[in-house]
Amino acid sequence: MKYLGLAYYNPEKFAAMAPGDVQALVSQCPPMDEKMRATGKVLVSASLSEPKDWMTLRPRGGKPQISDGPYTESKEVVGGLFIIEAADRDEAMRLAAMHPAASLGEAGGWGIELIPMDFFLG
Repeated sequence: MKYLGLAYYNPEKFAAMAPGDVQALVSQCPPMDEKMRATGKVLVSASLSEPKDWMTLRPRGGKPQISDGPYTESKEVVGGLFIIEAADRDEAMRLAAMHPAASLGEAGGWGIELIPMDFFLG
């Protein structure tokens, strides 16, 4: 089964962190990401740009209407994503727990949402 992992953060909390703390946190991510990828179970892994650079397309009158910014207003935004292949929910949780946002960045409001995928076209 495939699972989508969404790595969330809180932009206000993250911006309030001292630059040295941000650097110390972010410097821990590449080795953790590599360990997760080394399992051979990661199909996709990506970091996303800041929400100020996002665009939203919504249907209006049968045509897409484009606006700036995230689709929803929330305290947390998606900062990264990954797709993993796991035999079951337990394995998916073990793999997702390897992602930096699952164990680091509490001060920045980091967290992971893990979603089973019903359909995947690779």
